Amino acid sequence: MLAYLLKRLAALLPTLVGISLAVFLMIHLVPGDPAQIMLGERADAQTVESLRREMGLDRPLHVQFLHFFGDVLRGDLGRSIRTQETVGREIASRFPATVELTLAAMTIAVLGGLGLGLLAASRRGGPVDYASMVLATAGISVPVFWLALMLIYAFATALPLFPVSGRLSAHLHLEPITHFYVLDAVLRGHWVALGDALAHLALPAVALSTIPMAVIARMTRSSLLEVLGEDYIRTARAKGMAARQVLVRHALRNAFIPTLTVIALEFGYLLGGAIITETVFAWPGLGRWLFLAVQSRDFRAVQGGVLLLASLFVLINLAADLLYAWLDPRIRYDR
Repeated sequence: MLAYLLKRLAALLPTLVGISLAVFLMIHLVPGDPAQIMLGERADAQTVESLRREMGLDRPLHVQFLHFFGDVLRGDLGRSIRTQETVGREIASRFPATVELTLAAMTIAVLGGLGLGLLAASRRGGPVDYASMVLATAGISVPVFWLALMLIYAFATALPLFPVSGRLSAHLHLEPITHFYVLDAVLRGHWVALGDALAHLALPAVALSTIPMAVIARMTRSSLLEVLGEDYIRTARAKGMAARQVLVRHALRNAFIPTLTVIALEFGYLLGGAIITETVFAWPGLGRWLFLAVQSRDFRAVQGGVLLLASLFVLINLAADLLYAWLDPRIRYDR
């Protein structure tokens, strides 16, 4: 296990170098001059060229990349062109909002997906199976932006049960500790703020959870149906073990390995793919910040944000791989 962990960690650096290089090249191939964007269309050519030299944009691309990657290794992601704040500070102020939204969405997705998958597999070929898979197919098919707008119309306009945007109502003050508002409200004992934070979190979390919930449900059903035909399942049933116990204790644990892979992948996707949801609900997270950075061709912000998300994606999948050995003792990574 230790050898496998070290091997995966050693592969992390070249992976991140490759990702950062790809992002660097793609952002520099997009038409438009960051210096011109900063100064505006009325700026004269001499002023624009002077700013380009100051920002290092007149250097060859390979020199710019080496300078950028050297700064990254020192923990310096540069300064945002759009806001003039350091990228690290911008990310630190917005990342907790994205993580909080992603954790809420994945909690809904995992509970709902596992539940639908269990129901479908335990009643294969019946109405519950067909209904569960119809819901799963609908979850994959419905566009997130359309669902988000429908949720806003249904539960914020027609029935004003939930707020439309933001993380906390303007009239409430919550002194941050971790910048995760739900956790901070619990730590502060501010129960009104807790209810308000959960209300703001509800609609965007539901909208964001639909696709991963559908994927998890389909994978859980498929894996369970395969495991339920194994000899040890028939042996457990022959010993008189209750059907629910066989399904949960024996079948689900062994069927959970491919499902865990899907959960890890979907969690990584949600961290970087919540742009639409955060934009529709004006959620002040990293996705919305990256969307604005791309619009303004703020290449420093885009590079820093994508590099962070790529690093997290690799680490999440590494954690999922290590969990396989705990779920299935037959797996030995040291061989």
